[in-house]
Amino acid sequence: MTAPVVLFDVMGTLVHDPFFVEVPAFFGTDLRTLVDVKHPTAWVDFELGQIDEAELGHTFFAKGPGMAGRELDVAGLKAAMLAAYRWLPGIEALLAELQQRNIEMHVLSNYPHWYELIEEKLGVSRYLPWTFVSCHTGARKPDAAAYRIAAERLGVDTEACLFVDDRALNCRGARAVGMSAIEFADAAQLTHALRERGLL
Repeated sequence: MTAPVVLFDVMGTLVHDPFFVEVPAFFGTDLRTLVDVKHPTAWVDFELGQIDEAELGHTFFAKGPGMAGRELDVAGLKAAMLAAYRWLPGIEALLAELQQRNIEMHVLSNYPHWYELIEEKLGVSRYLPWTFVSCHTGARKPDAAAYRIAAERLGVDTEACLFVDDRALNCRGARAVGMSAIEFADAAQLTHALRERGLL
């Protein structure tokens, strides 16, 4: 049996996601307040490559006392996020083992071109390429197009792909187009799931 192509989410699956702690701290607020005052689509548009950093700076804040029209400190936010990026425990060793076993792996991520900051700090591409990032593909999980674009460009059926993501919604999206999916919890759980599939 041919091993599947493994498609990995990055934030919250391979790499610590600063959105939940470090980003609110950068703004001097809590996560709930930040979600309430930020523009509902600006970050998504940025992830899709539909707006640039300058436009993100103008549109990030949408409402709330003193927030409307507030300019985002883009450089400061990038620096705070860069400082927070780190491998999740056990993940780098797991990727190295999969690589040694010649398992084909690719990134399938919702992220703006700031993924280059992650690459700069952690060197993710030593283990798997940033093949499918939403800012380049123009499609975000859990939209069916995000998964289908990946399979089509790899020249395989969706059924030949195994998708790994920490979000249940994104895993459901993958299964809806025929991919197998593992909802990530931690490296030990993922290792067990990969062993069950004969990949380790």
